Amino acid sequence: MKITDSEELGNIIRNRRKELKYTQAFLSEYTGLSVSFISDVERGKPTVEIGKVIQLISILGLDVNIDVRGR
Repeated sequence: MKITDSEELGNIIRNRRKELKYTQAFLSEYTGLSVSFISDVERGKPTVEIGKVIQLISILGLDVNIDVRGR
């Protein structure tokens, strides 16, 4: 899936969290990330810390792949 902005990424993360039936509070307890951070990510805030976002993506059972355009 091609992601072109932080809002799209946030929507994917939110949808996956809901698919797993996790609340933001549960995910916060499980990961040690704050509820406000998770909320910021899901709303597509462009200045969130990338390392924490990758951690969150991994915990939700998602992968990040980078491809060179045109290949």
